[in-house]
Amino acid sequence: MKKIKVLFYSLLLGGSLWGQNTTTLQADIVVYGGTSAAVVAAVKAAQLGQSVLVISPDQHLGGMSAAGLGYTDAGKTQLIGGLSKMFYKKVYNYYQAESAWKWQKKSNFNAKGQGTPAIDEKSKTMWVFEPHVAEHIFDQWIADHKIKVYKNEWLDRNKKIDKKGTTIEAFYTLSGKKIEGKVFIDATYEGDLMAAAGVSYHVGRESIAVYFEKFNGVQKKLYQHDHNFKNFKISPYWIPGDASSGLLPKISPDPVSKNGTGDHKMEAYCYRLCLTTVKENQIPIEKPEGYDPKDYEILGRLYQKGWKKTFKKFDAIPNFKTDVNNHGPFSHDNIGMNHDYPEASYERRKAIAKEHENYQKGLLYFTATDARVPKKIRTAMLKWGYPKDEFLDNGGFPHQLYIREARRMVGAYVMTGNVVRGETEPEDPIGMGSYNLDSHNVQRYVTKEGWIENEGDVGIEPPRPYKIAMGTVLPKANECSNLVVPVCVSSSHIAYGSIRMEPIFMILAESSAQIAALAIQNKSSVQEVPYAKLQQALLEAGQVMEEPKK
Repeated sequence: MKKIKVLFYSLLLGGSLWGQNTTTLQADIVVYGGTSAAVVAAVKAAQLGQSVLVISPDQHLGGMSAAGLGYTDAGKTQLIGGLSKMFYKKVYNYYQAESAWKWQKKSNFNAKGQGTPAIDEKSKTMWVFEPHVAEHIFDQWIADHKIKVYKNEWLDRNKKIDKKGTTIEAFYTLSGKKIEGKVFIDATYEGDLMAAAGVSYHVGRESIAVYFEKFNGVQKKLYQHDHNFKNFKISPYWIPGDASSGLLPKISPDPVSKNGTGDHKMEAYCYRLCLTTVKENQIPIEKPEGYDPKDYEILGRLYQKGWKKTFKKFDAIPNFKTDVNNHGPFSHDNIGMNHDYPEASYERRKAIAKEHENYQKGLLYFTATDARVPKKIRTAMLKWGYPKDEFLDNGGFPHQLYIREARRMVGAYVMTGNVVRGETEPEDPIGMGSYNLDSHNVQRYVTKEGWIENEGDVGIEPPRPYKIAMGTVLPKANECSNLVVPVCVSSSHIAYGSIRMEPIFMILAESSAQIAALAIQNKSSVQEVPYAKLQQALLEAGQVMEEPKK
């Protein structure tokens, strides 16, 4: 494999401290990010004989797959191929060892995945797993391919990248490193390198008029899950019925636009908590910093109205642990508290993440201790704790906030709800998807009748699996010719609700690395890579490009 060049030299920048003793790193393919997609893109690039660098803002590799999301949003697993499927095979192989089952016998693990067995003996894949297992697999994958990873390296967003015409030549990190490459892959959840490269993108929900979609924009009273208040008539005011007493916390004072209207708001984020019932492996749930039970007044009133589904999304993973997800009108999703995250500074993003952490820690503490919570639920909550053997450097709490959606590229081809719903089909697929068009709630507001309600939750099942176009990961040719984007892909908000799943990110990452390698081989832009060559390479690698015949 070609060696990555590391050059040391000093730059004179008019007296600026930045740039002194600058380290320059060079590779054929530079992957920016520490997500599952970043790892897969790097592994694929290495397998194709390219020199590759991973520049990761994260200290831990694997993104959400290694940060609590162990109950995989798989969709139809027969559509997951290539390295994405290989990851789930590696999970299966890991749990074949008796030593993997420290707290639970494998024979006693009877959980199911989402529409699939947790352990699929037929395909020798496993779709539910512990966070530390996923991180171990990603780390080992990187080590096996001798890929150089620079962790805790953040793109310097205040310094312009070096770009000649439509070609990125280099970007810079906050530590002072200069990163040079032939092709760059932005595999972050936020799309910071994409934005710095001057590529068009969108934040928030498009109006239904933009792409003539049915379920984009504001979606009031679309009750497809239990994530709305519906028949729970709860006053939004401190003194019920008295607007002059002020709004309760976690409610927007802004009026909600009519259905189908676009905005710049984000579907809610949360941490995917990993909890355990094994006492010897527990860190107790305690009162978090700044805890105020008033922040959970809505939840208290909801319990008083008879809500009981606290544990509906405590999905079982091995060793008596759980992947905790949002469920209900007031749950782990911190609705409305992330709208400025995609464009925010690093400092502001860190503050948003900390606020989410305190909110969810407080939610668990409130559920375990507040008198308004039914005793049966309080007692059940006290059986859980944070696992000592997960997230060792963070007190058992996940290190990655679930950025369900941030920037979305407006690229060579825009995936829309119409594509996902089977109304049109691209001719140059690089992978397939099948998961629901799934948006979490975006805002909590006061209805015209004077009650609390949530808005933005959508869950539409596609009529059949759909193809994801090559142009979905490519910028417009006149904007950037050597960048591929497998995570913040070119997609409308509602289509992204289906695409944004970890197996799909890994599928698109492998295809992105193949595009990058072919562009280098052909000495062309990524947009000029011949689809016929790409298709052949992807099929040979086991990628699935059309629905298998029954």
